Amino acid sequence: MTEKKPPFPDTDFKGHEFAGADMRGANFKGVDLSNASFWAVLQDARFTDCNLASCVFDDVNLAGSHFENVNLSGAKFNNMNLSGVSLSNLNLSHSEIRDANLEGMKINGVLVTDLFAAYEK
Repeated sequence: MTEKKPPFPDTDFKGHEFAGADMRGANFKGVDLSNASFWAVLQDARFTDCNLASCVFDDVNLAGSHFENVNLSGAKFNNMNLSGVSLSNLNLSHSEIRDANLEGMKINGVLVTDLFAAYEK
C-alpha cells in the first residue's frame, strides 16, 4: 500500500500569497501562515494549530470555516463572508469591528442587536 503524502512537503508559508484560489474545504494543520495574504474562496476550510499572525484576508469567503488553536494577532479582515462561522476561546483584546452585518450574531448566547439596544437605553 502506498503511503499518502501531504499535499505540501513544507509547513512554512510565511508571507505567501493565495490569490484567486478556490480552496474550499482546505485543511491547514500546524502551518505557519504568518504575514500571508488571502484573496480566495476558503469556504468550509479548517485551520488547526496554525500561526496566522499579521495575515491579510481580503475579499475572502470563509463561510462555515473552522479555526482551532490559531494565532490571529495583527490579522486584517476586509470584505469577508464569515456567515456560519463559530468562534470560541478567543482573545479579542484591542480588536475593532466596523461596518458589519450583525444579524443573528450572538456573544455568549446573547444577540448582539439586543446588546446594542440595551446599551442605547
